[in-house]
Amino acid sequence: MSGYADMMTGNVSASASVRGPFLLPRQPTEPDLVAKYFKVLSDPARVRVLELLRERGELSVGQLTEALALGRTNLSNHLGCLRWCGFVQTRREHRTVYYRVADARVSELLALGRALLEDNAEHVAACRRVERKGC
Repeated sequence: MSGYADMMTGNVSASASVRGPFLLPRQPTEPDLVAKYFKVLSDPARVRVLELLRERGELSVGQLTEALALGRTNLSNHLGCLRWCGFVQTRREHRTVYYRVADARVSELLALGRALLEDNAEHVAACRRVERKGC
């Protein structure tokens, strides 16, 4: 059974629910998990990382740092989130860690977001509710 299926059926031990960097309710609902999954994309830096990996393929942390002009610690936190949630995968070559998009559906999701934005960009740009907590 997958981790997701285990969570939905309640087959996850209490310790399993606190091992990761995020805290979920003891029995998260499917909407809880989907909302949390999409929250990963709510940070522009993480979207920029994914777009860059989609465009250029596999890149090292150093290459990502240089291309995105982000501090290494900041980038590392974003990469950790993306990796933990299944958006990216890594490969180690000696001391260098390379990142790539984990699944073609991630690229499709970004493309779908851009396509939907084309029809709604003006409204999204003007929306104040999204920037407030609780929206």
